[in-house]
Amino acid sequence: MSNTPGPRPLRWVKSTYSAGEGQCIEWAPDHAKAHGAVPVRDSKNPQGPALTFSASEWTHFVEYAKAQSV
Repeated sequence: MSNTPGPRPLRWVKSTYSAGEGQCIEWAPDHAKAHGAVPVRDSKNPQGPALTFSASEWTHFVEYAKAQSV
């Protein structure tokens, strides 16, 4: 038996670009900072699958999303 704690659950944060229309994504910034991989999920289905992007891919996605909202 080990006293080593298991992995901590991810802390999910809703996108600041989310509108009140239910079209929201959440991401796990603590995991991204620690591991360089950005988990993303649909906020309407928190028990569903999550996609994982590299830091570079996530940066490109965010830049694209910002450009589309202008």
